[in-house]
This record gives sequence, structure tokens and C-alpha cells, in this order.
Amino acid sequence: MLDGRVVAVTGAGRGLGREHALLMARKGAKVVVNDLDVRRDGVPESTNAAQQVVNEIRERGGEAIAHTGDVATMEGAKSLVDLALTTWGRVDAVVNNAGILRDRMLVNMTEDEWDAVIRVHLKSTFAVSHFAANVWRGLAKQGQEVDARIINTTSSSGIFGNVGQSNYGAAKAGIAAFTIIAARELHRYGITVNAICPTAVTRMTEDLEIARSEASQKGLLDPRWVSPVVAWLASPLSRGVSGRVFVSSGRALAIAEGWVRGPTGDAPAEPEEVDAIVRPLLARARRNSTMTGAPVAEGEI
Repeated sequence: MLDGRVVAVTGAGRGLGREHALLMARKGAKVVVNDLDVRRDGVPESTNAAQQVVNEIRERGGEAIAHTGDVATMEGAKSLVDLALTTWGRVDAVVNNAGILRDRMLVNMTEDEWDAVIRVHLKSTFAVSHFAANVWRGLAKQGQEVDARIINTTSSSGIFGNVGQSNYGAAKAGIAAFTIIAARELHRYGITVNAICPTAVTRMTEDLEIARSEASQKGLLDPRWVSPVVAWLASPLSRGVSGRVFVSSGRALAIAEGWVRGPTGDAPAEPEEVDAIVRPLLARARRNSTMTGAPVAEGEI
């Protein structure tokens, strides 16, 4: 399915990224395994996570190489793409999966907790995509056929919302919007851009309620259920699919539908007119969603 394709996966030392890397290698891809080797809160540790995944791929007969640079910097992101090019002469897909958590209620969140999460999630997605897209645009301008992929990672916290994660949710919502915009900009060069919205129990979510859920106990929230969608998106089979967010777990696969213009009324000329116009619109509008994508209960936000 992925024979001859070169794929770079960020945050691939553990969890979802590890599963993505292992599966795509098994399907024939050559994989650049990136991991900065930090705890989920961003504090450095020394486990050689990226190299361990590389060793596992090689033991199974696959090809892989480790990258331990910080892809939330422009230098680190460029070196990731350059490593693929110098090792195998090409790059066909990037999977932006790197992330950390620093959960805190809004009133208690520090500037560092906000900045760190936005940087690791949102900036790394931009940085890696920027350098990969420039490679592919250059090839397209030379007249070469390009069939490239950018696969981003958003979250139900970003597209539906979750208490205590205003930093993480804002970053993930930004990634969903980035996905749509980049897809529109890059399609002319033969590049598709999509995102996955995974539900899985990993080091990032092991202390959340979903880790104790019935679905988790049944194994339906194992990261392995998400990776087939990522492998398909990285393959030639997904040609022409772009600007979409795939909600994925062992329970189901769904397409997330973005913001749409809902109930509409006349424009008010004065602020005193707004209440009479907007109340009927609110009554007809769909309610916001819970973390599962289902509408919130009457009276809840």
C-alpha cells in the first residue's frame, strides 16, 4: 500500500505516533521517526524513544531512521524534512502528531502553560508543513507529478471543546482550520491536507475519564484503531481527498462537519432590536456538541 513512499511522523516515540510509524513501515513505507523525548508535559527525559521505534521497525524488516530535533522550531522542522531527502531522496507525506499537555482551568493557567502547548501543537504543524510543501511545490514547478500528503492531528477538545483545556483546545481548533486553509492553497501542486481527530488511550489521556470507559475496557480506544486511517491518507488511494477531518477510534470512523451558517434573520439596525431577532434563531440552531460529538443537553453550554 505504501511501497516506495517516504513518510515523516512527528511525536512518533510513543502512543499514536508510534502506531502510525509501525503500521506504515509494515505497509512498505520508509519512515522518519521523530520524537523529542519529553514527558507529556514537555519536561525532557532520556528514553531514546525514537530510536526504539526505529529498532522495532528494522527488526521487522522495515526501513526507518530517527530524528530527535524540536519540530516546533523552524530549524528542527527543516532538519526533519531534510533528513528524509538526504536519506532516501524524497518525502511523500508528513504526519504532524507531536504534542504535550498542560491542562489547567482558564483562571489558573500561566502564560508558559499557554505558550508551550500552542507552540508544540500548532507551530510544529505549521513548521513541518511549510518545509514539506516547499519541497513539493518546487517539484511541481519543475513539471514533476506530485502526489503528496500532509496529515495533521486535531482533537475533540478542539472541534467540540473540553473543560480545563483552553490551551490545548485552541491549538487543536487552530490545526483544524489550518488543515482546511492549507488544503485550498496547496491542491494546485498535487498536495492533499487532511486531519484526524483520534480518540485513544495513550500516555496523553491515560488519567482522563475515557481511560476508564467501557469502550476502553473493550480495547476500542487502543491507538492501533486510528493508524489505518492515517496509513490510507498517506497512500496513493486517498488521492483527491483533502480539507477533511476524520473522527477515528475503535468505536467508529466519521467525517467531522465544520462550522456552517445556521438559522438566519434580518440584520438589526439598533441594539434594542437584537433580542427579538436572535432569540428565535437560537431556538432553531443546533446545540453545541459534547466531546463525543453528540448535542449537549438542554440548558447546558
